[in-house]
Amino acid sequence: MAEVTAALVAKLRKATGAGMMDCKKALEATDGDLEKATDWLRENGLSNASKYSEREATEGSVEALVDGNVGVLVELKCNTDFVAKGSDFVALVTKIANAVAAGGDADVASLALDGSTVGETVTQTAATLGENVSLGRVVRYEATDGLVDAYKHIQNERGTIGVLVELGGVDPASDEARAVAHEIALHVSFAAPEYLTRDEVPADVIERERVVLEQKSRNENVPEAKLAGAVTGRLNGFYKEVVLLEQPSVKDPKVSIGKLVEGLGAGASVRRFARVKAGEE
Repeated sequence: MAEVTAALVAKLRKATGAGMMDCKKALEATDGDLEKATDWLRENGLSNASKYSEREATEGSVEALVDGNVGVLVELKCNTDFVAKGSDFVALVTKIANAVAAGGDADVASLALDGSTVGETVTQTAATLGENVSLGRVVRYEATDGLVDAYKHIQNERGTIGVLVELGGVDPASDEARAVAHEIALHVSFAAPEYLTRDEVPADVIERERVVLEQKSRNENVPEAKLAGAVTGRLNGFYKEVVLLEQPSVKDPKVSIGKLVEGLGAGASVRRFARVKAGEE
């Protein structure tokens, strides 16, 4: 059996929010496997976490902007919060985002920036600050019809979450469509959906969830005759957690995002969305 260290327990506790002793039991029951330990906690009704991530969050700043029919997200990474919220660092992220909006995202490092290139500027910034500054995720949407909207969540003096949403089948000049797009972008920032539609959820993810929910239902003594229905109902709840169009709107929980979009007309749709949180992969 793998050694269940205090550090391992702390990692699982941080990821799931479960109690320390419950995390220890879960790890002992699963031979120290963090992924399986998360499932064990959920099966026993001790955690709502759907997955475990060992990725350590780093610091950084995110810019989200729209220029005409182009939307851009840019993440610039660093080591400390002190640097991430610095005015020069935040200004650099914005300059890079504007360069991507104008020049595309095929080769961001080579884009011109203040008489140099993005790549050279980032390298020089790292040397000046004495930190591991690097370009993170870059997303660029260009709507040939419809519209793109963006939302940036600001915390500690810099953008920490950026979102892009592209709507199709709407008039780009429509104030109503723009308002709905912005509402969805704000929603994505806080609700963090993983997929646009139910069909996009990978089969292996669904199967893993089904196994967990079935075992959880058995642990709750759900009768065998009602087990399939209980699992189906809980899977529907799972979809509402991870699928954008099925999530209840943050602004009005009585209305799903899908229904919100339908209100714009039969041809309206969310074509795609992106969410970038500083320091997360």
